[in-house]
Amino acid sequence: MRRAAVAVVVAVLVLVAEARSDGSGASVASLTAEQKAALVVVSGLPAPPGVGGVLVQRWSRSLARPRGALVFADQEGGDVRAFRELPPAADARAYRSTAAAFLGGRAAARALRRAGVGIDLAPVVDLADGPLGPRHFRRPELALAFARGLLRGGAGACAKHFPGLGSAAVSTDERPRVPAVIRAREVAAFRAAVRAGVPCVMTSNAFYGDEPYRASISPSTYRRLRALGFDGVAITDSLSIVRAAPVERWAPQALRAGADLVLFTSPAFARRAIRALVPLARRGELDGAVARVLRLRRRYASGAHS
Repeated sequence: MRRAAVAVVVAVLVLVAEARSDGSGASVASLTAEQKAALVVVSGLPAPPGVGGVLVQRWSRSLARPRGALVFADQEGGDVRAFRELPPAADARAYRSTAAAFLGGRAAARALRRAGVGIDLAPVVDLADGPLGPRHFRRPELALAFARGLLRGGAGACAKHFPGLGSAAVSTDERPRVPAVIRAREVAAFRAAVRAGVPCVMTSNAFYGDEPYRASISPSTYRRLRALGFDGVAITDSLSIVRAAPVERWAPQALRAGADLVLFTSPAFARRAIRALVPLARRGELDGAVARVLRLRRRYASGAHS
């Protein structure tokens, strides 16, 4: 009897430890609805309190970052670098060997970690025939090598823009409505990135096929992504894409579709998103996303930096 009782206690303690270690269970249940709503938002700086993450841009590098938040930056290489003085100096198209791409990613990761950044919003995994010019790698293998370099250097890699922008005529940064098609070989490149261990995937703002909504707020996007075996954090591309963005509709729609983090480069939009997500948090609809975000934060959050 005593041995059985001890075994039960040990089993319970193991379950509790596992629940706490992956951000679920008591650690999520102890949060208020307002805290949960903030944790699934990534904001430009200066950010609202309690956000899950912040995006550092060239013009906001000197601003204070909330303690404990994930710190993201676009440090793809070449002209797309939040930190112009840090590597990689080469743009994605310049790499011709996996060894060089790996070293570029590793150098970027080490420099970003010293700058207080935990996750690089890179690499672009979209195929090379896409609209992003030198931001595209020549082959998916090179993008994966860059991602592995980031991981080896201690930073998180965030593969983008799922399910792929290779078929788009223009970047979604240039127009609010960009049509594209889903291509098996492009999805295969993201599957390879998932297998390589990327902890983060950014979803595209393009419109695919007959879908009525952009991919970042469409359930089919996240079903397709999870079907690849991805169990990390899915983040939308920035939803601050138009001045009159319907934040109160898009933020809940993205989370209900399957996103874990919604990105707003506008702090004002981020604040509106948090308010709009509180009702979902009260109903427990955000708990899975919050658990995944907390797990990612434990791995890559850099603490306060100013």
